[in-house]
Amino acid sequence: MSKKIFWIIGIVAVCIVGIIVLTDVKEKAVAFDYEGQPFLGEESAPVEIVEFGDYKCPHCEEFNNSLFPIINEELVETGKAKFYFMNYSFIAADSTTAAQFAETVYKELGNGKFWELHHLLFANQTTESGQENLMTEEFLNAVLSKVATPDETEKVMQAFSEGKGKEAWNKDMSTAKNLGVSSTPSIFIGGKEFNGRTMNDFVKMVEEAADGK
Repeated sequence: MSKKIFWIIGIVAVCIVGIIVLTDVKEKAVAFDYEGQPFLGEESAPVEIVEFGDYKCPHCEEFNNSLFPIINEELVETGKAKFYFMNYSFIAADSTTAAQFAETVYKELGNGKFWELHHLLFANQTTESGQENLMTEEFLNAVLSKVATPDETEKVMQAFSEGKGKEAWNKDMSTAKNLGVSSTPSIFIGGKEFNGRTMNDFVKMVEEAADGK
């Protein structure tokens, strides 16, 4: 269900617990359709990093909390890459609910609010006692209200009830299926799947993708 990736930065090792599924490295980059996708970074950044994730996946939470900040600081904020999140919702029914809700936030409130909600969903994946939170509409409303005004929250809830996040979600799921994504988090850099094990591997792949532009 998930991947196990070892990232080594200097002498510090950070581990995501899971199962790593190794596949052959693609010779050619896959052409992604990035239009209308939420991303972080500069528009002009030469390399696209894509995470396929599930808001119910504990390994995606670990990636978001432990590894994404490093990627963001070293590669995104320096203008070397843009970071995209695409949905591969497969764990439970409320995986889809959360994904479509997040897509609705992006559609109605924009990129900034999407990323605020995105990080909060992972931060609130479980309770303080370690119990899993069901991502119901009530739960999602409460999480969104932490970063949105009452009027904004009401606007999103109305749009969500009308299914306005489904089209974007369907697009992500179709992309994931076409790429053969079967686990989360799955990472693509410059259109190629990342199967390395260290942060050095990650940075090297970003640099190679930039050189190939």
